[in-house]
Amino acid sequence: MTRHIVQYSGGIGSWAAAMRVVEQHGPRSVDLLIADSRAEDPDLWRFVEETSRYLGIEPVVVADGRDPWQVFRDERFLGNSRLAPCSIQLKVNPCRRWIEANADPDDTILYVGFDHTEQRRIPGTRNGWAPWQVEFPMCQEPFLTKQEMLQWSRDIGITPPRLYAWAEHNNCYGLCVRAGLGHWAKVLQHSPLLYAEAERKEQEIREELGKDVAILRERRGGISRPLTLAEHRRRLQGTLAASVPSPAPGVAA
Repeated sequence: MTRHIVQYSGGIGSWAAAMRVVEQHGPRSVDLLIADSRAEDPDLWRFVEETSRYLGIEPVVVADGRDPWQVFRDERFLGNSRLAPCSIQLKVNPCRRWIEANADPDDTILYVGFDHTEQRRIPGTRNGWAPWQVEFPMCQEPFLTKQEMLQWSRDIGITPPRLYAWAEHNNCYGLCVRAGLGHWAKVLQHSPLLYAEAERKEQEIREELGKDVAILRERRGGISRPLTLAEHRRRLQGTLAASVPSPAPGVAA
């Protein structure tokens, strides 16, 4: 019997992929494999619990044991949108170790929850997971948008992860170093305390490394340079303050 292993991130895409795999093959031959990065929103685990119960499959949870900030310290490298060692160390490697120990490439298919807008990522993912066969159920018709997947979850009575109320992805509590300026502006708006914690940890690593490094970058005058979370916050707050209209003459502030 062929074994079907879904890389189950707690995101809506991997859940939708798991639904299609179980609909086609049944739950008995399906594993839900999830890596605990020690940095996830607690509501992600609520979603994993409810959806895995709905599917009738006990998830397999693997973990490196560190969180992203510990990885950055150990690697002496601050993750950013171009290179994020946390993803490799905390997600890919633990999953790969489990798969190598528990699954035979000759009778195993892996599944990843990329949707049809992410098909450019397929060749690299397949190469990276060789010799295992990798399939992408959400890249097959009928194509679904993220909003349609979220509604699918609601339709079966499961509330989608709360981060989707404002974020594109449900990973790392919304503090993904791969995200850009716009996403971090949303973090500051919706989770200012988490933003402040990330800002503090970024500064600690900058001091430890003694380098001008940052999660974010900006390009001005054709030159790319690091942009710290602290500076990004100050600019955003300055823009917000500047946008607040002054009281009209004779009106108390």
